[in-house]
Amino acid sequence: MKSANLTGRLAREHRTMAKMTRLYCQAQCDGRRNDAGVCPACDELLAYAEQKLDRCPYGEEKPTCGNCPIHCYKPAQRQQARGIMRYAGPRMVLRHPLAAVQHILDSRRPVPERPPMQANRRRRSRPRPLQP
Repeated sequence: MKSANLTGRLAREHRTMAKMTRLYCQAQCDGRRNDAGVCPACDELLAYAEQKLDRCPYGEEKPTCGNCPIHCYKPAQRQQARGIMRYAGPRMVLRHPLAAVQHILDSRRPVPERPPMQANRRRRSRPRPLQP
C-alpha cells in the first residue's frame, strides 16, 4: 500500500505497517479483502495510521511509535495496532526481512527533542500568510 502524502522515513514506516497489517489480516481476520489484501477494519486502521504519520510533529525525525513520547493514536486504534504488531512482528523477520531490519535500526535511533506544542508536519511545510 503506497501513500501519496508521505515521503522518506515516514513512507517507509507506513509501508512496514501495511506489510504487518497484511500478515495479521490474512491469518486473523475473516471476511472479504480489498485489492491490498486487507479487510475493511484493517484498511481503516491503515488510513488512520497514514493520517497520523502525515501529521506527526516530529516529521522525518520521527522515532518509532514504541519509542515516541507523544501518543497520538486513540486508545481503540492503539490497541488494534499493538495486536497487529504483536502478531506480525516476529513473522516479519521471515516474510519481509529487509523491512524488519530497517524497523529495528530505526527503533535504536535516539528520540529527538520534543517538538513545540501545535507543531505539525503539514503546518511547517505550508508557507505562512503575510500579516498586514
